[in-house]
Amino acid sequence: MTEEAKPALNRKSRVVTQGDRRSPNRSMLRAVGFTDSDFEKPIIGVANGQSDVTPCNAGLGKLAEIAKSEIKDSGGMPQMFGTITVSDGISMGTEGMKCSLVSREVIADSIETVCRGANLDAVICVGGCDKNMPGALIAMARLDIPSIFVYGGTIKPGHLDGKDLTVVSSFEAVGQFSAGSISHDQLIDIENNACPGFGSCGGMYTANTMSSAIEAMGMSMPYSSTMSNEDKEKGLNTQKSAQALFPMLERNITPKDILTREAFENAISVVMAVGGSTNAVLHLLAISSYMNLGLTIDDFEAIRKKVPHFCDLKPSGQFVTVDLHHAGGIPQVMKMLLNKGLLHGDCMTVTGKTIAENLKDIPDQPGSDQKVILPVETPLSPEGHLVILKGNISPEGSVAKVSGIKSRRVEGPARVFNSEEDCLDAIITDKINEGDIIVIRYEGPKGGPGMREMLAPTSAIVGKGLGDKVGLITDGRFSGGTYGLVVGHVAPEAQVGGVIALIEKGDTIVIDISKRRLDVLLSDDELKQRKEKWKPLPPKYKRGVLAKYAKLVSSASIGAITDE
Repeated sequence: MTEEAKPALNRKSRVVTQGDRRSPNRSMLRAVGFTDSDFEKPIIGVANGQSDVTPCNAGLGKLAEIAKSEIKDSGGMPQMFGTITVSDGISMGTEGMKCSLVSREVIADSIETVCRGANLDAVICVGGCDKNMPGALIAMARLDIPSIFVYGGTIKPGHLDGKDLTVVSSFEAVGQFSAGSISHDQLIDIENNACPGFGSCGGMYTANTMSSAIEAMGMSMPYSSTMSNEDKEKGLNTQKSAQALFPMLERNITPKDILTREAFENAISVVMAVGGSTNAVLHLLAISSYMNLGLTIDDFEAIRKKVPHFCDLKPSGQFVTVDLHHAGGIPQVMKMLLNKGLLHGDCMTVTGKTIAENLKDIPDQPGSDQKVILPVETPLSPEGHLVILKGNISPEGSVAKVSGIKSRRVEGPARVFNSEEDCLDAIITDKINEGDIIVIRYEGPKGGPGMREMLAPTSAIVGKGLGDKVGLITDGRFSGGTYGLVVGHVAPEAQVGGVIALIEKGDTIVIDISKRRLDVLLSDDELKQRKEKWKPLPPKYKRGVLAKYAKLVSSASIGAITDE
């Protein structure tokens, strides 16, 4: 719908549910501070992801308060409410990690429920950890009221012996210690120095990948996705974000105007350029499903072929996200893509301007005093790093992150594990050999349930010195901190009878990046016979949130959404 054809937002109709405007619900609003004149103002929700359970969210409360104060000063009535978080880094490698992807749906449901229940005119969401961001965007897409996202900011790097550290350094140190390459004291030194303060994981891991994607889609302010949580500019950015809601209200700019198919294509292009997390595939598919745009997993592969990877960022590269910010941030990356015809410049954003208008004054090239953003003409790779693989193991698709890997094709015997814990134990106790292809299954959306990230096994592999010597496939996910020859999101998953459930120890598996194939070298007849004998594992949870999730969740190939 064009802007001219859309009706102006009738704010007053949202203040009370129905009937006389002196109805009883005015009394309840007076109890929280409304006066006569406040009933004529837009009521704006402040979804606050503050939580002490993770450094990613521990610094959000101050930003939510800044947003609330700015809304009040700008003529609105802020109504703050809370939403949850689950720390991927803290829950990694434990049963608690099963709740991580589940939390995305809980976050989306909670924000949508409050905004609908309170008849809010607009919402500003303040989030930090991996699932706050896609969860908030899913809610915004469902609600379609003026909305803006504020990223809580990245953590600054830790430092030890002249090297930058991130949370992934700790996971890799476990593998190094078990391999005997570092001492126990060195392990503890890395643990003590990897995370120096508040903010989300510091490399181009899932949080910073999703913040970058949201900025690229136009749902957050320029430069906001790469700021440090602890820097003053993050508070100033929050103020500007709150101010931006008022022109959006006046013009009735809603997610339907911003979250177009072209906007998602922009996000995918930026994710490819910066070397972002595999989780971007899962989350962007989920968000787009609520806009009915027809985006599919195959669109990632089509865009990958056109967009080079030209930002040298961890986990496979050298630099952290604050380095990218100082080099020009996502606006600099987007300007370079736009100049090459790899970005849609006419997409609307929360600034009320188009992408091209926002980028008008951004230089064509970054400064020569930085090494993070390489020239598009001499990238790290001429194509994107997130490859969609299909084959008899993953006819619906799977995702490989190929940045920094040396081998484009591996073939080897399967080593099969029905849980992350069993696999990790085998790695730590030196039961994995060079050339093996590790299979971790029954960790998918339904089978886990919750599609855990496999950072502990993949980091242990790297720590053991096997990063380029073994392959790994799973129906689970990977952390944005994972790198190496690993393939995740294998669909159909084991719990629904996908071929990954039929693989046996010693079967030959082929991962072929160049041909975009993932296959087990078995005949169709052999697979059919195995399928006839196969039985699903019994549900791991009979009641509660994980049981409900397992019943509702869809395939990873369409975003693992719960209301297909």
